[in-house]
Amino acid sequence: MREDDGPAASAAVFDLDGTLIDSTPLIDSTPDITSAMNRVMNGIGKECLDVSYVESFIGNGSRSMIRRIFDDMKIDHSPAELNRYLEDYMQFYAEEPVSRTSLYPNVRNDLGALHSRGIKLGICTNKPHALAKIVLRNLRIDHLFDVVLGADAVTSRKPHRQHLLSVIEELGITPERSVYVGDTEIDFACAQSAGVRFFLVGWGGGRFISDTQRARLSRLVDILPAVAGTGGTAKG
Repeated sequence: MREDDGPAASAAVFDLDGTLIDSTPLIDSTPDITSAMNRVMNGIGKECLDVSYVESFIGNGSRSMIRRIFDDMKIDHSPAELNRYLEDYMQFYAEEPVSRTSLYPNVRNDLGALHSRGIKLGICTNKPHALAKIVLRNLRIDHLFDVVLGADAVTSRKPHRQHLLSVIEELGITPERSVYVGDTEIDFACAQSAGVRFFLVGWGGGRFISDTQRARLSRLVDILPAVAGTGGTAKG
């Protein structure tokens, strides 16, 4: 792993899907997302979609995913209908959000290690806010995070910088004393725009992104040199 130059930080913000939630085939959140999406499709008299098809539309929030699938399949929809489909999707997903979803290896322990060092932890995700909190709770890591902001909890979601800056502001930390950890170009663009140091995970979507000019992690705990030593009091 390489470290970006810069002052030590006292907050670490994380993307969720593909960064903390395992996104390897068959055990990622995609089957759960596909299951919920297929219940929406069934409700409008359409056939079920393949996991691989739905996966190609994931990454910029649930509303965008549904809209892009409908556009690709040439399914007419008004803004009001899209809102209704999104509400249905969120309800279906909330009923069983982590049945086939797990954390990446070492994520639970590494988050605990960061938390025990007094480092404030946050989530900046394009997953709907309520669903993000359900996933964190069901995976039993919600207590580790001081702030969680999903796509519908902010006026402008990532890659807009305000999404990440809103998390950092609620953490009570400045961008200069924060880092963002993610697995996509959207995450990188968001961090760059916000003036926040970015760390790319070596798993999930991060496996397919060039690590030029960015730090690639082998484990989340590898960010400790960047976030420790800022005067925080250990909690453990």
